[in-house]
Amino acid sequence: MILMNNPSTVNRQRLTVLSIVIFIWFLLPSCGVYTFHDVSIDYSKIKTARVGFIDNKARYINPQLSPKVTDALKQKINSYTKLTLTNSDDANYQISGYISRYDVSTSAISSNQSVTNRLTVAASITFINTVDNKTDNFTVSRDFDFPATQTLQQAENSGTFQSDIISQLTDEIFNHIFSNW
Repeated sequence: MILMNNPSTVNRQRLTVLSIVIFIWFLLPSCGVYTFHDVSIDYSKIKTARVGFIDNKARYINPQLSPKVTDALKQKINSYTKLTLTNSDDANYQISGYISRYDVSTSAISSNQSVTNRLTVAASITFINTVDNKTDNFTVSRDFDFPATQTLQQAENSGTFQSDIISQLTDEIFNHIFSNW
């Protein structure tokens, strides 16, 4: 015996599934999932920020890294805070720093051969809060693995490798300064 679905039952099932999906869609953002909107700034006192050029002082210099990290940090501050970016020396928040490490090492060996290499990128940052007269010097560091069959230059030019480096370094800096991490 073949059971045939009633069209009204099928429509009711689709509507139920759609309702559940919409409910979950609206529920997820309120379940404590971290977003960059969790910024802790007293906007009554803090109005401006200045991001100095993040210079590259590592032994190996990737010429694209410094300007891209600097720009990405400015964009993140502009997008996720109400602060006005300025070039003035009297900004309420002043951020400066440099790329301190850009080193490759072997991270995995199999049959006496390197299988995976690891690029370690670190930035030393100085954050000055001129309103509260506080200075915070900190270092952020991230590791990025790539196949040992590639040179560093090939890895940098392939896929999303360089954008991952920039994004993750910028996130680390931003979170340390603005999210009380």
